[in-house]
Amino acid sequence: MAEQLSQSELDYPFKLLEYFNGFRVSKVIFSACELGVFDLLLQSQRPLAAREVAEVLGTSEDGIERLLDVLVGIEILEVEKVEGTACYSSTDVSNLYLAKTSAKSLHHMIIYNSQTIYPLWNNLGDAVREGKNQNEKTFGLPSEDIFAAMYRSEEEMLKFMGLMNSTWAIDGHDIATAFDLSPFKSIVDLGGCSGGLARELAREYPSSKVTVLDLPKVIETAKQHFSESDSTIEFMEGDFFNGDLPPADLYVLARIIHDWKEERCEQLLKRIHSSCSPGGGVLIVEALLFENRRGPITAQLFSLNMLVQTEGKEHPPSRYTSMLTQAGFRDVQVCRTGKSYDAVLALK
Repeated sequence: MAEQLSQSELDYPFKLLEYFNGFRVSKVIFSACELGVFDLLLQSQRPLAAREVAEVLGTSEDGIERLLDVLVGIEILEVEKVEGTACYSSTDVSNLYLAKTSAKSLHHMIIYNSQTIYPLWNNLGDAVREGKNQNEKTFGLPSEDIFAAMYRSEEEMLKFMGLMNSTWAIDGHDIATAFDLSPFKSIVDLGGCSGGLARELAREYPSSKVTVLDLPKVIETAKQHFSESDSTIEFMEGDFFNGDLPPADLYVLARIIHDWKEERCEQLLKRIHSSCSPGGGVLIVEALLFENRRGPITAQLFSLNMLVQTEGKEHPPSRYTSMLTQAGFRDVQVCRTGKSYDAVLALK
């Protein structure tokens, strides 16, 4: 296959040009979200002309028309002629994933990628040369304290927590059901942030007590901005690296291990093993690389993002198995969900 693709690329580099333009496509979606295009079209009772969209959103008519036409071209919006005028409307995909009000909205994920990840990736070349994150060059903050950069203001904390909420809105159910977790009657989501994954676990296992442990300022923000009236989860202030861990049958580490150097992760897993109830376990949630590290492409890109933004990287299953067994855990099981995130379960 690679040989055939290479030959076709010699005739004309279609695939290369598609890749080159990838950042433009991303920015079209990012900008449309930031401008409020998808929310406006969802709320509208009829298709809207570019002139009408421009008036409501405060943009130029020419600029918004070009943006809308690209969104039609990538099949995120639809267009039809109404009395000779092109009028634009939303699709099921844009209503479900791009409008703020949808239960599966990725709006916050998009805003975070546009305003935080995108600037960091402008310095990808430096990250590769230096082998370290680019928080100092991008945001003027020390590279050693990665969460000081992520939480550098209340606004940035809200963006990051919104990202996490969006992530578990689409991936949470697959993670909660990757294994039968019903035997674990007390579950603590370490670094559970907004509580998005914890709520999925609580919904799937109503007989289990589910608690989110995170830094005091994160817990305060979660309660203020991300609480749900029918939620049964509890929030607890703490630092899983330094403070005492609450006793639990199951500890969850979702998108945690990939942030840190391996030595620090190994120390954390040993602390969890010491606190874990007999017969309990730990659930690691990450994007798993193949054993040869040649894919999946999403996990490879995530790993590169960890270089740009944090101290860590993504790993194949064997590396997690090694870290877990060294920490004292046994019976390591791996579940690839086929989505962005996978699950690794180990027992004490």
